[in-house]
Amino acid sequence: MTSSRPLLVASDVDGTLIGTDHLVPAANRAVVEDIVADGASFILATGRPPRWMSQIVDQLPVAPLAVCANGAVIMDTDSGEFLATTLLQPDALAELDGILRERLPGSGIAAERLGRDAADADFVASPDYEHAWISLEHLEVGHDEVLSEPVLKLLARVPGMPSADMAAALEGAVEHLADMTFSTTDGLIEFAPRGVTKASGLTALTSGEVAVPASARSASALTRAGGGGTGGGATERIVPVTVAFGDMPNDVEMLRWADHGVAMGNAIASVHAVADEVTLSNDDAGLAHVLRRWWV
Repeated sequence: MTSSRPLLVASDVDGTLIGTDHLVPAANRAVVEDIVADGASFILATGRPPRWMSQIVDQLPVAPLAVCANGAVIMDTDSGEFLATTLLQPDALAELDGILRERLPGSGIAAERLGRDAADADFVASPDYEHAWISLEHLEVGHDEVLSEPVLKLLARVPGMPSADMAAALEGAVEHLADMTFSTTDGLIEFAPRGVTKASGLTALTSGEVAVPASARSASALTRAGGGGTGGGATERIVPVTVAFGDMPNDVEMLRWADHGVAMGNAIASVHAVADEVTLSNDDAGLAHVLRRWWV
């Protein structure tokens, strides 16, 4: 473990920052407030699309920068501005769909499209798509319509089939088209543009590749170190002392990227295996349990 006080803390949301009641524990809220007051940076890194971020941000003492949709969007949750986006194109979507039909017959598909801002709810699904979560609104369209426009991520769902089994069925067939991961074990896998992960989004922020708004209170260490740059292709990499928290395979690259990667106690075994440390569960505020070593 790093003995230096971290300059950047990156946290997944579901299964990590929030409890199973979908609330941010008081201990986590308090330590986030202390991190930001100390001048360090706190960034959310999540599979959630931008339209789901207000549910979390409204519970925090500061509206942080966020790496959303597993890295496809970098946004300022305070202003709702998208700082960077990367989309999966229709030609890749069509080829992915063919592989899904061959290897996971009967899978339903859905897509997160890019709205004008975080308020747009642009989620489309085929008629045979069943949500992994309860009562989520979506626009039902024809199967081919889901694939017709560039998307932030494509989702495939096979109810009753473990997500790991779905990923195993596609292994070796999709990597040339997209990055595949999952953030729930309940029969849902997600595809993002190649090379786009939470780690790539964090790298873009800490390298100066993406301009950090001067008003971003939760990113003080980045702007102070020059991480805001001009957004015009700055190449000097800033290497703050970083700590990252996660619980699912879509967090693996981020935990490896960080100087100290922490898996939640409720994380699946493959995430425990790559972490530098395993903390308490999300319901036990495992994030605060670790960070209070530096912010007492």
